[in-house]
Amino acid sequence: MTPTFTHKGIRIVRILMPILTLLIGAAGCGTRPSSGKQAITVSIRPQKYMLEKIVGDKWDVKCLLNNTADPESFDPGMTHLLNLESSKAYFRIGNIPFESAIINKVKNNNPGLHLYDNSEGISLITGTHGHHGSDIDPHTWTSIKNAKKIASNMYDAVVELDPSNRSYYAANLKKFLRELDSLDTQVDSILRPARGSSFLVWHPSLSYFARDYGLHQISLSPEGKEASVNMVKKSISRANNEDARLFFYQKDVDSRQALSINEQLGAELVEIHPLSYDWDKEMLDIANAIARQTNN
Repeated sequence: MTPTFTHKGIRIVRILMPILTLLIGAAGCGTRPSSGKQAITVSIRPQKYMLEKIVGDKWDVKCLLNNTADPESFDPGMTHLLNLESSKAYFRIGNIPFESAIINKVKNNNPGLHLYDNSEGISLITGTHGHHGSDIDPHTWTSIKNAKKIASNMYDAVVELDPSNRSYYAANLKKFLRELDSLDTQVDSILRPARGSSFLVWHPSLSYFARDYGLHQISLSPEGKEASVNMVKKSISRANNEDARLFFYQKDVDSRQALSINEQLGAELVEIHPLSYDWDKEMLDIANAIARQTNN
């Protein structure tokens, strides 16, 4: 039987549809329904983890990307833009193309939106993308040392936004920096025997991590692009010369080439999640994988 709708029923559906759309969209990136608190929107989940350490229960932290999205190809939908337009501030991680692409759209509808670059002051790495030597590597958050600067930048921003709670934020920042120091010490100890060793990644997401601990990252593909045959040959040759036996890849982001190329390499495949909210656990998991391979 074909269902029929009265005019009243159609009107109810029209009223409810926008509400349902917003509720479904809010599930992305771990965003909770509005709590009545002012919101700050961040780009990625590691930022959300770090910012919540500092702001505690004072702000509702919203996030654009979920754990499996690809920052290089991400195209924010209406819900993401609505989250931004209703936020007090937007915290960029910096140097990710989609961030610049959405700013103009959002600023037109929310001229009062405060903008902050959380990677400001970090010593940036260039030339890891394989196509332009001056390209900035945006993965600043995959470094515990960088995280300290990111956290400090976040603190400065929230104090500017909410100076009345400066002491609360300062206490939280101090506690978080102690946690980061402890994590850095732990990872440094884990990786000490692996200094100078090499590992493979599909695209160069661990450049800053490698720099921190004296490791060599061999990338098989430029950021957000398919690897050329020539690039793959050079990377495989380098991997063999440097005895790289560990291959990090992102299951939901990386090209299918990653698995087929590893048939030539014979490396241990380890899935990583650089955009995970459980950022501290991810740093430890990466360190332990490298150490485990070194000891084998």
